[in-house]
Amino acid sequence: MPVTDPIADMLTRVRNAIQVHHESVLVPVSRMKRELARLLVEEGFVSSVQTAATDGTAMLKLQLRYYDDASPVISGLKRVSRPGLRVYVGRREIPRYYGGLGVAFLSTSHGVMTGREAWRRGVGGELLFYVW
Repeated sequence: MPVTDPIADMLTRVRNAIQVHHESVLVPVSRMKRELARLLVEEGFVSSVQTAATDGTAMLKLQLRYYDDASPVISGLKRVSRPGLRVYVGRREIPRYYGGLGVAFLSTSHGVMTGREAWRRGVGGELLFYVW
């Protein structure tokens, strides 16, 4: 069955896997999701990302991170821009989620990056989602 919002599907899979304390989660691969997964690793929310083949379909395997007390590193995911309502921000409007404790992910003309990196480069773009 086709998915109308692949990024929301990825976030929902990660959210569901964290709720039941899975070690990893499989997500259908695309270039955008691969870049988002790379940024999640760079920001420390996910341990690692690997490409795996399941029944002839390419998938991304995200290794989820947990603290020593078994609580997940990712405590929340929120999709902002969606196919029915795109949300764009200028370079001076990039939000700081949870006062800087959360990370905003943007799709810019210079590629997918965090809100902090977009602010540093002086570019705006589509506000995809927040992670905290």
